[in-house]
Amino acid sequence: MKNIRIMCIGNYPPRQCGIATFTRNFSESIVNNTLEKNVKSEVRIIALNEQVHEYSYPEEVTHVINKNHINDYIEAVNYINFSNSDICVLQHEFGIYGGDSGVFILPLINRLKIPLVVIMHTVLKEPSYDQRNIIIEIGRRADKIVVMNQIAVDILNSVYSIPLENIEVIEHGVPDFNFTQNNYNKHKFHVEKKKTLLTFGLLSRNKGIETVINALPMVVERHPEVLYIVLGKTHPSVAKVSGEEYRNYLKLLVRKNNLSRHVYFDDQFVSTNELLSYLSAADIYITPYLEEAQITSGTLSYAVGAGAAVISTPYWHAKSLLADGRGRLFDFHDSDALADIINELLDNPDELNSLRKKAYAYGRKTIWPEIGKKYIDLITNVVESYSGSNINEEPIINQLLLPKFNLEHVKRMTDSTGILQHAKYNIPRFKEGYCLDDNSRALLMTTLAYKQMKSPEALDLMPFYLSYIQYMQNNDGTFRNFLSFERKFLDKQGSEDSFGRTIWALGELVRFPPNDAYYELTKEMFAKAYPNFNKLKFLRGIANTTVGICSWISRFPWDEGMVDILNKLTDKITAMYEKHSSDEWQWFEPELSYDNGIIPLALFSSYKITKDAKVLDIAEKTLNFLEQKTFRDGYLSLIGNDGWYKKDGKKSDFDQQPIDAMAMVLMYHKAFEVTKKELYLKNMFSSFMWFLGENDLCIPIYDFQTHGCNDGLKKTGVNRNQGAESTLAYLIAKLTVLSGT
Repeated sequence: MKNIRIMCIGNYPPRQCGIATFTRNFSESIVNNTLEKNVKSEVRIIALNEQVHEYSYPEEVTHVINKNHINDYIEAVNYINFSNSDICVLQHEFGIYGGDSGVFILPLINRLKIPLVVIMHTVLKEPSYDQRNIIIEIGRRADKIVVMNQIAVDILNSVYSIPLENIEVIEHGVPDFNFTQNNYNKHKFHVEKKKTLLTFGLLSRNKGIETVINALPMVVERHPEVLYIVLGKTHPSVAKVSGEEYRNYLKLLVRKNNLSRHVYFDDQFVSTNELLSYLSAADIYITPYLEEAQITSGTLSYAVGAGAAVISTPYWHAKSLLADGRGRLFDFHDSDALADIINELLDNPDELNSLRKKAYAYGRKTIWPEIGKKYIDLITNVVESYSGSNINEEPIINQLLLPKFNLEHVKRMTDSTGILQHAKYNIPRFKEGYCLDDNSRALLMTTLAYKQMKSPEALDLMPFYLSYIQYMQNNDGTFRNFLSFERKFLDKQGSEDSFGRTIWALGELVRFPPNDAYYELTKEMFAKAYPNFNKLKFLRGIANTTVGICSWISRFPWDEGMVDILNKLTDKITAMYEKHSSDEWQWFEPELSYDNGIIPLALFSSYKITKDAKVLDIAEKTLNFLEQKTFRDGYLSLIGNDGWYKKDGKKSDFDQQPIDAMAMVLMYHKAFEVTKKELYLKNMFSSFMWFLGENDLCIPIYDFQTHGCNDGLKKTGVNRNQGAESTLAYLIAKLTVLSGT
C-alpha cells in the first residue's frame, strides 16, 4: 500500500470563510477515500491567519502563518521541507495571503523542495499588474494547477500563458446530502406555510442582494407567502473597513419597500449541516452577483449539489453549472426579470421540481467522495512523476530568460531637454524636472547600446542626454544637477555622486564614440572637469569617477597624468578600507548602504590598468563580503534603504533599489573580466535575475508590458512607479549581461 503525506496550505476552520470550509472538506475527502485506491494518506494543514493566536485550531493544523508577516512564510517552507511531506497542496485566493495581492506566497512556493499542486479559487481575466505576475510565477512553479471549470482553463492559458497540460479541471466539491427532506426542514425553520427564497454566503457589495429585494414587491403581490432569507455574516474584510454599512443599507431598502415581513437576515456563519438544512427548506436559491468575472462560487456549487432550484445572474461559473436546464439565468441588476422568473416557477411547481431534480442529479457527480477520488488520482500521479530539480547543466547565462532589449519607456521619459527624473506608474512626471544623475546614466546606457548593438534608437536619443550634461557644466568644470521642467537651474553645483556618474558616462563615450563630433565634444567636457578629480572626498563619487578615468585611459593609455590621478583616487578608496575594515567587517565604511557594488567595481577597474596586487586583494575581499551579506539561497537579497546595514547592526531587507542590483551586475562583470573566475559570471547573471523575479518576494521588478522598471521592492510588493533611474539601471545591467555572454 502506498503512503502519501500531504501538506495543505489555506484558510481552515474555525475561520469563517468559504475556502476554510473547502480546505476541511478537501482534507477529509482525501483521508476518507484513499483506502479504495490502495493508498494510505495523511493530510496536515498550515493555516493562514491575521493573528496567529486568535483561533484554537484542531490537531490537524500543525503550523500557522500570520498572513502579514513575510518571515512566517519562510519559516513555513522550512517546516514543510523538513516535514517528510510528499507533496504540498496550496489553496489559492489573492486575499488569503499577505503583501500586495498576496505576493508573500511566492517566496514560500519558490523554496519548496517537494512537488506542488495549486487549487485556484479565483482566475481573473483582467488581472492587475501584481496579480498577473503572481499567477505567472505560480504557473511556472506548480506541477499541476487545479481549476473548477473549463472557462478558467482557457483564461489561464490565454492570459497567463500556462500550458494546457499543466491544468486540471476538478469541480467544486459538495457534501453528500439527501435533498428529499424539504418538509422536515421547513418544519425545523418554521416556514411550512412559506415559499422560501434563499441566498447565503459572506455579505459584501458584489453579492447584489439589493437586486432581489427590489424584485420582491412584484413577487409578493402575486405570492404574499414568500419569505426571502439572507443567510451569512458580513465578510470579515468588509466588516473591518466598512462595518455593517452594506447590511444596514439592505435593511433600509427592505423598509422602504414595505418588505419587513418578507425578508429575514440571519447574521451567522452556519455549520455545513445547518446550511444544507436551509437549502433543503428553500424553494428557490438565488445568486444575484453583480459581475460576470466570477470563476468559482462555492455557494452555487452547494446549492446545485443539494438539489436546489437555482436562479442566478450569468457570471461565468453560473453559466457553466446551470447549463442544460439545471437552473435559470437573469441579467445583472435586472430585478424585473428576476421577479418574472420567480413568479413563473412559483406558479408552476412541476417546473420548479424539474429544476431541483436536474440539479441534484448533476450534483451527485460533485459530492466530496467523488471529488476526493479525483484529487487522490491527481496527487498520486504528481508524486510518482515528480523528478525534482533539473540536474542537466545549464549555461551560466541563459539568454532565453532575457526579455528583448526595448527602449520604449526611455523614449516615453525623454523630451528635447533630456530624460525626466520621475514617473507616476509609467507616466512621466513633468513637475519634478530633470537631473544630471539620470541623464548621465542615460548617456552611459545609450553608449553601451550603440557600442554593442548599433541601436539606431539609442543613437537618436544620445544627443539629448549629452546636450543636457553640456548645459549643466559650470565654467570650473563641475556640474549642476537639477533642472526644472521650465529649464531653470535648481542648484549651483551637484553632488559628488552625480559628478562621478557623469565622468563615468563621458569616459565611456570618449572610448566608444559613434562619430568624431561626439568624440571631440565629450573629450572637451571631460578635460574641463579634470581639475576637480583630486578634490573629491566622498567614496561613491570617487568610485564612479575612477571607473570613468579607467575608460579614458583605455582610450589614451599614454596619458600619464591621468594614470597618476587614477592611483591617487584608488589610494583614497583603499585608505577607507583600511580605516574601517576588520576580520568581521570587510568594507570601506561602517555601514552598507546604496550603490555598494560600485566601490569594488572601481578597484577591479583600477587593477586592470595598474596591476596593483593590493588593489585586487581588497577588491576580492570586499566583493566576497558584499556577497555574503546580499546573497540568500542563490538569489540576490539587496540591502534595503529603510535603515541600511550598520556594522554590528541588523540588515534592512526593504526597500530594495534597482541601482543596487545594477551595481552588483557591473561589479561581477568586471571581476570576471579581470580574474576569469566563472563563479563571478554566474553571480552576475543571478544578480540580473533580481529584476526578473529572483528576489525576496519572487516577483518581477521589470514590467514586461511597459518595458519600464519599477522603482523598488517594498515589503509588501513592488513600487509601481517607473522613474528614469530604475529603468536605466535595468537596461545598463541587461547590456552588461549581454556583453558577458
